[in-house]
Amino acid sequence: MLSRAMNDEVILHGVILWASTGVFMPVGILVIRLSSTRTRKNCGTRVKVLFYLHIISQILSVLLSTAAAVLSIKNFGNSFSNIHQKVGLSLYLAIWIQTLVGFSKPQRGTRTRCRWYITHWMLGTTIAIVGIINIYTGLQAYEKKTSTEVKLWKILFTVQIAFMVFLYLFQEKFDYLQQQAKIASEEDDERMRSSDQHTTQTLNVEELRPQPCPKVNALQSDQDLDPKHLSTYLSK
Repeated sequence: MLSRAMNDEVILHGVILWASTGVFMPVGILVIRLSSTRTRKNCGTRVKVLFYLHIISQILSVLLSTAAAVLSIKNFGNSFSNIHQKVGLSLYLAIWIQTLVGFSKPQRGTRTRCRWYITHWMLGTTIAIVGIINIYTGLQAYEKKTSTEVKLWKILFTVQIAFMVFLYLFQEKFDYLQQQAKIASEEDDERMRSSDQHTTQTLNVEELRPQPCPKVNALQSDQDLDPKHLSTYLSK
């Protein structure tokens, strides 16, 4: 069993790494993906804001993971005998490599830009996935070490990750749905304009068409239709 002070430090270590690889890192990925879907809409200012938010979230992730690593090495006396510790060390090194790769971004249009993009994307995606897996292994190690039930925390973390994955997949679809709604609205407006023009033309044709005159019997007048005048006429 862990002492009270050691247990608190382990919990602090877990919370810091959850904030690093479970929150800020996935949020940075969501933000940069959102900026890439906005690029074709010529939202220059919004893209810059999203890009800087990506950088800020990733810097916070690196700082927090560094703090968690220092806390672990200083207080836990790691022997790297379990998978959580081994993966954690590899993950920490990969995070700093990714940071250096991110800050060495070449200019657009250069030959190395494509290779840099693929490396940055693959390394970042791998770190995000491994970081999430290592949170589960950390919860499992904590449960084994302290005999504390962590099922609820696993469920809550799974719900959080599922929500983030949904946002990740839905971003591009949302832009597509917005485009389709805009196209449908423009088509409806066009149909309404065409209908109004057709109605106006029909009314103009009706106004210009000659109206038939009512048939009137020249031998018949209103007086002829009066019975009094008709009897006077017959008596003559």
